[in-house]
Amino acid sequence: MIPFNFIYYRPDSLQEAADIYSTLQSKGQKAVYFAGGSEIITMCRTGSIQPKAVIDIKNIPECGLLSLYNQKLQIGSVCTLNQISESKLFPLMRLACGRIADHTNQCRITLGGNLCGSIIYRETSLPLLLADAEITLYGPEGERTVPLRSVFYQCMQLKPGEMIVQVQIPVWALSARHYHIKKTANEKIDYPLVSVAAICKDSKLRLAFSGICSYPFRSEQMESALNQQTKSFEERVKQAAELLPEPVYADAEGSGEYRLFVFKNTLRQLLEDWDNGKI
Repeated sequence: MIPFNFIYYRPDSLQEAADIYSTLQSKGQKAVYFAGGSEIITMCRTGSIQPKAVIDIKNIPECGLLSLYNQKLQIGSVCTLNQISESKLFPLMRLACGRIADHTNQCRITLGGNLCGSIIYRETSLPLLLADAEITLYGPEGERTVPLRSVFYQCMQLKPGEMIVQVQIPVWALSARHYHIKKTANEKIDYPLVSVAAICKDSKLRLAFSGICSYPFRSEQMESALNQQTKSFEERVKQAAELLPEPVYADAEGSGEYRLFVFKNTLRQLLEDWDNGKI
């Protein structure tokens, strides 16, 4: 049970949702957008947040799309990880979604919630960053569609009152050779020590990472190092590790030294599998 009162709204359109947010803001009332709600409910129960209003966007048609249109795969922000996995439309995203939490929670966690959540791993971002995905946002200033990389740096960089409507993935990524591995300290569904996603485009590996730093990222510098086929696996992995954007993350799941050890071994295995045609 949430231990405080709040106003619940369930708009039927993007404009209605943005108008509700603006009206509440003008009254000095904090509002949050609600999709799956798994994190919001937990944070409300623990007192981390106490919004005056919740705006449920599940009724908005554009936010629930999951289909191919105009040479792109559209995935709405309220689509759950399980829906995305079961669609089998984007194999790399299917792997990423299938390794976040357990099946029960995969049926509640949404794409928008994972991208915007406070938990640092945000693993659904990895396939999207690799695939040159675009993202459609809507807020009091209207709609905009931009490259995901322009608004996702460490976390989503949204304007006040903006919500994620959907992401669009180009069709080339849906059939591209790909790789995904998640290393955890204990159970399969635990938070990652290291998650690595890779996709092939123009005979080159693109890679994105979560767990090794305090935020998920794609690094073209690291990609360049790892794609130097004239060098040994050891040299390429060593150079890539030296290009990490910040010191290795450490927490109760694993020390920085252990995470780095796992990271290097994972990259080495990836390169070996790639070289041997297993990807």
